[in-house]
Amino acid sequence: MRRTAVKNDERITLATFLQPAAYLTPFMLGILIFTVYPFINVVLISFREDYKVLSREFSGYGLGNYARVFADPTFINALKNTAIFVAAVVPAATVISLLIAVLLNSKIKLQGLFQTAFFMPMVTSVTAVGLVWRWLFNFDYGLINYLLSLFDVGAINWLNDPRYAIYSLIIYGTWSMLPFTIIILLAGLQNINPQFDVAAKADGASPLDIFFRITVPLLAPTIGLVIIVNMISASKVFMELFPLFGGKPGPAYSLYTVIYYMYEQFYVKWRLGPAAASAMILFLIVLVFTLIQLLLQRKWKNY
Repeated sequence: MRRTAVKNDERITLATFLQPAAYLTPFMLGILIFTVYPFINVVLISFREDYKVLSREFSGYGLGNYARVFADPTFINALKNTAIFVAAVVPAATVISLLIAVLLNSKIKLQGLFQTAFFMPMVTSVTAVGLVWRWLFNFDYGLINYLLSLFDVGAINWLNDPRYAIYSLIIYGTWSMLPFTIIILLAGLQNINPQFDVAAKADGASPLDIFFRITVPLLAPTIGLVIIVNMISASKVFMELFPLFGGKPGPAYSLYTVIYYMYEQFYVKWRLGPAAASAMILFLIVLVFTLIQLLLQRKWKNY
């Protein structure tokens, strides 16, 4: 059999390099200007002592901003509140979203309508939704206290009592995180081959066995993805505070978060050094937990 030689013309030349580079240049410029440069600038500012905004003068480089931030009780309280929020919201949103995604993935009537309904909060204004939740949490005429009264539970001052303010923020944060998580998990469920379920049912497996031994293991990479994304998103909790508590960090300023602390340091007190230092601390904490999550996720894959 005669073989025909195929000439390899896929050599990298200046012309073949410049063409894709021209397409990527606007994107790369955007990344450099709006992501890389601000990040490097924040890192440098976090080490500059007595940094002044207008003149950009500073006395030298050091760890004074970090020491000042860690010595501030407000920042420690912000770290604690942020950790509580992340630890409560991310698991709750993941579990609830998984159950809803499984229901939406089943053969039910008006499936498209329900999928659209659960996705709608994602494209709704955070402020508008927050004002609705503020009405729901209202002490005198809120719907939540009314529902609790049906079970002989006394009215709870959700938004004005520091003991319950964190719970109202967690409830609102969990609800606002559901749409994105449901969509991602639903997409993961639809990529699972239905023949696995058919084979398991033929072997006499119960629905719970199919869910925990087939669905969840096959969905583990998607679950890991949403946990990482939601953890990063929950760590940046900020916008939820404004509509719920009128722009303040909770009642009696008891609900500081790290992002709100950064906002106050930068926009209110004009202290860029501590603001940048707190930003870097949050970045490092999220980075460490993300790496740990990625390492643990490798053990989830058992197929």
